[in-house]
Amino acid sequence: MGRRRQSVTIKHVAADAGVSLQTVSRVINNEPNVRPAMKEKVQASIDKLGYVPSIAAQRMSGSRSYLILAINDRDRTIADWQARDGRDWVDQMLLGGMLTAAERGYRMIFELVDTHSDHVERELGAAIAALQPDGVIVTPPHSENPQITGFLAESGIPFARIGSTEEGPGIRMTMGDELLAGKATDHLIELGHTRIGFIAGPDEYSLAGWRVDGWREAMANAELDCDGLLEKGDFSFESGLPAARALLDRADPPTAIIASSDQMALATLDVAKERGLHVPRDLSIVSFDNTPIVRFTTPALTALDQPIARTVARAVELLIDLRKDGIPGAPVVVEGELIVRGSTGRAPSDRKR
Repeated sequence: MGRRRQSVTIKHVAADAGVSLQTVSRVINNEPNVRPAMKEKVQASIDKLGYVPSIAAQRMSGSRSYLILAINDRDRTIADWQARDGRDWVDQMLLGGMLTAAERGYRMIFELVDTHSDHVERELGAAIAALQPDGVIVTPPHSENPQITGFLAESGIPFARIGSTEEGPGIRMTMGDELLAGKATDHLIELGHTRIGFIAGPDEYSLAGWRVDGWREAMANAELDCDGLLEKGDFSFESGLPAARALLDRADPPTAIIASSDQMALATLDVAKERGLHVPRDLSIVSFDNTPIVRFTTPALTALDQPIARTVARAVELLIDLRKDGIPGAPVVVEGELIVRGSTGRAPSDRKR
């Protein structure tokens, strides 16, 4: 059996170039205080030996860890994984964050934290002490939790808070929820719908309110009435059932419903079927999120695509470039798009009661 080839380390590069380990580290980290001739010499040894920098080597400069930490709520994430019902929030976070971090010579680490517990500061503190990240990405609704954001600010850790526009520390980011809700409403209005219902998410999410605002504004712009057309859920399938039934039980029910999550849209589709309503002939449905499952319903759901991967990728870029560019003054908006499928159609001229 042949001997395993020894991996090339920063020590091999330093010995080949005849320089110190610190000099090699400065070249790897692209620091400005390295003479061009020295940089070329070290780079030549890197190329000759086929050396791939490790995080440990990059950290030798002492200025950066080359790690970005993304945190998500433990209970909610585990419940989604166990349900196996098509939600891909974490997958999209990893897709956008890990690839972008790798392109910049970084790594993104994903941690689950019990952000609802009394020990959230201890949990976050342990993760930060162990990993010493250069930046942290916080997802909603925890991006607006003052206990979490306050702790990060006091710790001096740069962070991006997705789904938050409130003034305060950190980089504020949204996915254009209000604009997207307006797009969905305009799409339905163009199809002739005038009674457009909306199933909102829970109040703990600011983005739930932004979506309602976008719907209301588009309805007002078309001089259409919103009274009696709003119900609330908590983003879950179970909460979407009574909300959809309440809307369809109205004396003058909507001919279209926008649901603030895919799960609530699936519930609306089920309620329509149990009442013998054909989608989209009798009822049009638009969903938020555009998780994989909505493509496989009958009919496939028209959906507002949440650009999770692009948003997390942008968060990684902003955190890496923070020293150079600083914190953006205004919230950073990464807007999604409306994906039209089979669940939306012309408004019925004669609705089945």
